[in-house]
This record gives sequence, structure tokens and C-alpha cells, in this order.
Amino acid sequence: MSKKSGKTDEEAAEGGEASKPGKKKLIMILGGALLLAGLGGGWFFFMKQPSPEQIAAAEHAKAAKKPASFVEMRDMMIGISPGGQQDRQPIIKVKVVLEIADAKVSEEIKPLLPRVEDAFQVFMRELRPADLEGSAGMYRLKEELLRRVNVTVYPAKIDAVLFKELLVQ
Repeated sequence: MSKKSGKTDEEAAEGGEASKPGKKKLIMILGGALLLAGLGGGWFFFMKQPSPEQIAAAEHAKAAKKPASFVEMRDMMIGISPGGQQDRQPIIKVKVVLEIADAKVSEEIKPLLPRVEDAFQVFMRELRPADLEGSAGMYRLKEELLRRVNVTVYPAKIDAVLFKELLVQ
């Protein structure tokens, strides 16, 4: 029995030694593959820079951006709906500027400004002082005025409604 167990130990030792060089080879192969992949990725990252033509085209596109055009509207004083317990009618004074991406469009819009003012006044007459409270109220007012002005001047497009002054008395 001792001979069998001795042989088994020797065979096990030989089998263990045989598996060790196989693991070393496998580790070396995997290490080499990872090294090659890293070198390939680095080459791609550093060599894949934009060409001078692409850089020049990007700079030209930035330079070609047209500055925004602004159309100032007349000052408006509008009587708004009184809030529940108020005796007198509140008044809102507004100075509005329209922001337009293209100067050509601003020239097309100027003859339509009376319609825009009318649309603003019809909407704002129904407002209450509570509708204008806080930044959320101001944001809602800007968005609604922008929607109304774009409907009025269609097919032209206004990019933003800017308040120069908004006073509620």
C-alpha cells in the first residue's frame, strides 16, 4: 500500500509541475495580448486627432455665428384683474424686448408690433397679482408671452421675450 501511495504522491507532484508551466505561459500570453491592446488603443487615441481642415472648418463655423438682434417694444401700462380683497385695480408697467436670431427677421416683425402689443395686453389684462409672484410666475409669464408673439408673427420666429422692467402697483 505504501508503494501505491508513494507513486500517487510522485505522480501528483509531476502533474503539479506540469500544470505550473502551462499557467505561466497562459499568463504571459494574456499579458502580451493586454499590452498589444493598450498600445493599439493609445495609438488610436493620439493619432486620431482632427486634421487642420477640420479644425479650420470648426473655427469658421464659430466665427460665422450671427449675433442676436433685439426689437424693443413700447412701454405698456395695463390694468390687471384685482386679487380677491383689493378695492382698486392693480396696474402693471412692462418694458419688453424681443430677441431674434436673424436681423432680417427683425425687419419683418417691426410692422407687426401693434398686433404683438395687442396680444400681450389681451393676455395680461386677465392676470392677477398672485400670478406674477416669484420667479416661477415670471417664467410662466415669459413663456406665455413668447408663445403668443410667435403665433402673432408666424412664420417668423422669436427666440426669447426679455423684460427690461416689470412693475406691479
